[in-house]
Amino acid sequence: MTAEEKKGDGSPSSWIQQNAMKILLLFPPDWLPSEPYLSLPALTSVLRPAGHEVIQKDINVEMYDLMFSGKFLRHVQGRVGFELRHLQVVADRDGLNEEEAALKQQLESLTEERFTRLIDDVTEAKRILRNDDFYEIDKLEWATHCLHETMAVVSLGYYPAQICFPPIETDLVYKPFMSTEILEALDDDQINVYRDVYKFLIADLIEKEKPDVVGISIVQQKQLISTFTFCKMIKEQAPDTHITIGGNIVTRLRDAIKESKALFDLFDTAVLYEGESAFLQLVDALGKGEKDLSALPNLIHKDSSGAIQQNKEVFAENMDQLPPPDFDGLPLEKYFVPKLILPYLATRGCYWGKCTFCDHFQGYVEGYRTKQIAQITEEIKFLQDKYGNRYFHFTDESYPPALFRKLSRSLIDNKIDIAWTTHMRFEETLLDDEVWDDAAKSGCRYLHFGYESGNDRVLKLMDKATNLDAIRTNLAMSAKYGIWNHIMGFFGFPGETEEEASDSKQFVHENRQNIHSLGFMTFVLGKFSPVAMEPEKYGVSCYKNPEWDLALDYYFTVDEGLSIQDAMEVFEEFEQNHDGKWDLRTAVREYIFLYIDHFGTNELTQLHIRPDQRPSVYNNPVGMV
Repeated sequence: MTAEEKKGDGSPSSWIQQNAMKILLLFPPDWLPSEPYLSLPALTSVLRPAGHEVIQKDINVEMYDLMFSGKFLRHVQGRVGFELRHLQVVADRDGLNEEEAALKQQLESLTEERFTRLIDDVTEAKRILRNDDFYEIDKLEWATHCLHETMAVVSLGYYPAQICFPPIETDLVYKPFMSTEILEALDDDQINVYRDVYKFLIADLIEKEKPDVVGISIVQQKQLISTFTFCKMIKEQAPDTHITIGGNIVTRLRDAIKESKALFDLFDTAVLYEGESAFLQLVDALGKGEKDLSALPNLIHKDSSGAIQQNKEVFAENMDQLPPPDFDGLPLEKYFVPKLILPYLATRGCYWGKCTFCDHFQGYVEGYRTKQIAQITEEIKFLQDKYGNRYFHFTDESYPPALFRKLSRSLIDNKIDIAWTTHMRFEETLLDDEVWDDAAKSGCRYLHFGYESGNDRVLKLMDKATNLDAIRTNLAMSAKYGIWNHIMGFFGFPGETEEEASDSKQFVHENRQNIHSLGFMTFVLGKFSPVAMEPEKYGVSCYKNPEWDLALDYYFTVDEGLSIQDAMEVFEEFEQNHDGKWDLRTAVREYIFLYIDHFGTNELTQLHIRPDQRPSVYNNPVGMV
């Protein structure tokens, strides 16, 4: 309904009603279904007070809940039967090649008995994950294995797609970093499972609610195929619905999106950078029937001639003026955890903001900002009282040391009983017992640290400004006070030698008594990272494939040090030869977080892989015990 069709008496309250819009917010697959993502609740928190009706749907968690149900598995069974009949026709006519024969054998193994058992098993698996049985590791491990097995069966119904349960990533064969392949995927009924997700979860919603505006939040590249599938199908079902996309990935891909008319034909506008005020202004303008959107901030749109334009006006949020997130309407009971975990963001940007490998700053037009401690404390208490939860994930890019100290103290002083986890840099200002004692008493249970490297020269190249002695102390202190630490590192930063990569491995082994879990990878050259911006400075040559128009990283070679292949070999050797304590029966961060709080300790030996579960090829490094 347009503004002209709505009547009012001219009063302020009537103006809000007169221009009110119905907005459907969607969070698309694929993402971890263990807690809500913050983007929709953040938008909802400013749209509802402005008088707009908001329906927010986490399609990601709804999709996984659907896939692990008899309803969807019977749908998959029907697809399997169709594929078998097709293969039989091919066999009778031409014979089957090796791949087709193997597929036919797999499909034939999916008997009625197998589907019936699978339906019973996934029902029990979901119950375990949402119940206190979750805290029995054998049951948790069985349940997660059951979900992965189910996804393998689902994948056969959409062959050759590999549809997976996180943290394993789905592969639909089509490349999400090529707009041509995304466009090709949209109408593929065989492989593109998101077409069926739309039919099961969104089509009836569009028909029933008839939203004026649909907003879709995209936070990582692998959500692009599902997002544009939904956009196309919404436009086919309800052509007049205004579709807006936004999120960090949209900001990073803004130039490519502007250049792809075929992609832009699938939606109407894109919001860049921070979205709360920008999206609200867009919705208000649409509600008033405005056609000229050129003055709105953070917006890409089509002008009256159909040309794609990016507005010059940009806007960054004042953190003190933002309300707490509004989770009302999300299916909070459907997340795959026994206790609700809510995300909360107190800052925007990174307080350090200098790491040469990082490009997260692309999501903002301004640097680091934070809410005040009193406001943070008040909002956490408000959310705890409203939703009855005690578990919080502080999703800040990197929690500042001053805020870490002050918030811990404030939570204690205000007697707020929560358990929380966040992301940190190793800091020289966090070396004393008092700060770690306060953190533990305030409910800090799990810290995710950026370790990156155990070599001083490489850390300087990265501009981490991290002291190895400080890393040792931070690890020892967090371990001492019952806080689980997980460290992230990578091999192959430009210029890193094999000996320096060995320093990274040696450091973690020397400090293994104080390191609870870790994750390593190889260096990725992000498109907007300082290294990519000044490749000559780092001895790097970038290779840009023009067909990969939506790529967010580059293939590269280096003048000195480990090549990409060298770094991969170092990584694979480390995967085979590291302390066995870091091989866990669950690698999901939220699950470990809940276990630590439930058992009151960071010594969770039950999470360690048993000897009988360890591959026979695994070898402990020489001298390790």
